[in-house]
Amino acid sequence: MTTSRLGQDRTAAAAGRRAASKVPQITVLFWIIKVMTTAQGEAVSDFLAFRYGPVIAVSLGATGLAIALVLQFRARRYIAWIYWAAVVMVAVFGTMAADGLHVELGVPYDVSTPFFAVSLAVIFTIWYATEKTLSIHSINSPRREFFYWATVMATFALGTALGDLTAVTLHWGYLTSGIAFTALIAVPAVGWRLGMNPILAFWFAYVVTRPLGASFADYFGVPHRYGGLGMGRGLVGLILTFVIVGFVGYLAVTRRDVDAPAAAPAPKRAGHRRSSS
Repeated sequence: MTTSRLGQDRTAAAAGRRAASKVPQITVLFWIIKVMTTAQGEAVSDFLAFRYGPVIAVSLGATGLAIALVLQFRARRYIAWIYWAAVVMVAVFGTMAADGLHVELGVPYDVSTPFFAVSLAVIFTIWYATEKTLSIHSINSPRREFFYWATVMATFALGTALGDLTAVTLHWGYLTSGIAFTALIAVPAVGWRLGMNPILAFWFAYVVTRPLGASFADYFGVPHRYGGLGMGRGLVGLILTFVIVGFVGYLAVTRRDVDAPAAAPAPKRAGHRRSSS
């Protein structure tokens, strides 16, 4: 192999690594795990806050989030356990961010919900103006990955505030809110099949999964006097953690959600000439 050919192969390999997707393929399992992480994040965040107080809870959440994101950004490609660990920590800390505005600063949910919605719109606007796309299939550079995770954080905060708005401020209760968001998530699912923009459908569903999972987590975890079944937030969070670990472990082994790169064209042999006969 010549030196120039070796250099070309190395360049192509480097380009392939740069283009490797940092997010999973969107499958049914993706949405199942996503909903469970939203529920788990709600339960764990509330458990930590009530057990250890907001200062320690936020410190633990921020530390866990920082570690998870460092691992995610350092990875050269999508790795199931690293990616979903980051999503779980975003779920936990996103819940703390939304609840902190309400509990610690006294900001009502009907104010924090539109605030987080505007924040999400600003992130989308800057992301599109910079990259000319909002597609998750293009998360293959550090800058795009930064926009992606900023968006994910905003969606979790928005979804948390929205779920509490319906359950608490509007007095729907946790079960009714969960049922309502279950119905709402069917909108992008059906719309996508009828020609809805796939990027809009994805992010619509992504936002709704947060209040959907959180509402059911609260319903199972909070005491009876608050409209729940009283299983306990810690128990709900622990059960969901084991289930998430099982699903992610399955994906890590089977790699069913790994975005397979397009096959490169076969190189031409040196000195090969087509016969003219």
